[in-house]
Amino acid sequence: MQFSVRSVKPETLSTPCLVVAVFEDKALPPLTEQLDSASSKSIRKLINGGDISGKIGEHLLLHEPRGIRAQRLLLIGCGKNSELTGKKYCSILSHCWKALKQYSLDEVTLTLSDLNVKNVDTERKAELLGRMFQTLEYQYDTTLTKKQKPFQLRQCTLLVDATGERKPTKAGVETGIAIGKGMNQCRELGNLPANICTPSYLGEQAMQLASKQRLLSAKVLSEAQMRRLGMHSLLSVGNGSNQSSALIVMEYKGAPASEKPKVLVGKGITFDSGGISIKPGSGMDEMKYDMCGAATVLGVMHALCELKPRINVVGVIASAENMPSGTATKPGDVITSMSGQTIEVLNTDAEGRLVLCDALTYVSRFKPHSVIDIATLTGACIVALGSVTSGMLSNDDELAETLYNCGQDSLDPCWRLPLWDEYQEQLKSN
Repeated sequence: MQFSVRSVKPETLSTPCLVVAVFEDKALPPLTEQLDSASSKSIRKLINGGDISGKIGEHLLLHEPRGIRAQRLLLIGCGKNSELTGKKYCSILSHCWKALKQYSLDEVTLTLSDLNVKNVDTERKAELLGRMFQTLEYQYDTTLTKKQKPFQLRQCTLLVDATGERKPTKAGVETGIAIGKGMNQCRELGNLPANICTPSYLGEQAMQLASKQRLLSAKVLSEAQMRRLGMHSLLSVGNGSNQSSALIVMEYKGAPASEKPKVLVGKGITFDSGGISIKPGSGMDEMKYDMCGAATVLGVMHALCELKPRINVVGVIASAENMPSGTATKPGDVITSMSGQTIEVLNTDAEGRLVLCDALTYVSRFKPHSVIDIATLTGACIVALGSVTSGMLSNDDELAETLYNCGQDSLDPCWRLPLWDEYQEQLKSN
């Protein structure tokens, strides 16, 4: 998908399809207003005649519109002008993509970056557009016998009303595409079955990514190396599996070595049967998603390599397969973590904290600026918060506020849960 940004009179632009916005309250954005004037008010006539109401989800395709050089004009409903939020803007972009796919339009010019979205500036709008279109292009077919050719937008031109908007629009869409590529890699890893996406496979993906990037290095610690480091907590989770556990370390160096790195730690349980404390059979197939924290870290590192920001980031993945067998960790076993803390395992399905604690101890060697671990840690989070937001626990108020604000800006919210001292009693063993 190729993007470009232009600032010309929309009616003079020769393009296979020009996409414009119409509102439910009959207001027209500036570029749509220009097109309406050039076409003898044909757009308003269609709205007033009831051909399109402007509700989100509606669209209307016009062929050879009068007074306009574009071969087609695609009107996209955008709801009420006064209620246009970032979330609704993304919904509009999704419906726009579906309309383009429906008509197999692979070369278009969009005026949707012209919309006035509440609390979203020009660059952020373009970022959302780039991210949405990149992720909407993704279609999983890796393990399908018959692969359907996915719809791909070959060329997309963003039309802006003012010349001064070209630079932030270009920067925003490039950022959005890079983030979208990282998200797609995360989704692909999550969708792969557990017999393909194993701990060693995750390690291979990290090494392949690093081999193509000057600013990224990677290494995979074997079980023998982890054992020498005393990472018996992480290793205990994979005791019952014939898949070797792994600690995957990626270092992105975009700033001088003197700058402390931000560290990301991802839980990478490539399949979680629960171990000896086995889960119910119903829905167990979805336990392949227990490595989505690891997939997120890989996706972030991919996006960093695309964007090349001047920061240092370390990504660490603690990966294992949690299976029952004669060699599996048993309820009541006592293990020693890398930090020297002994741990009594009462439920082998509480394996996430066992792999993460050793990884968190390991990353202290980087003397990090901050540490964020990302994990599908417990279904209790969904019980507490539902599927609308991610749960966040933090011992750093400033970092927690930053993450909360980033979640709001990116339309991927998180909600802070308490870490009260009273909970510490529940971690004590007899």
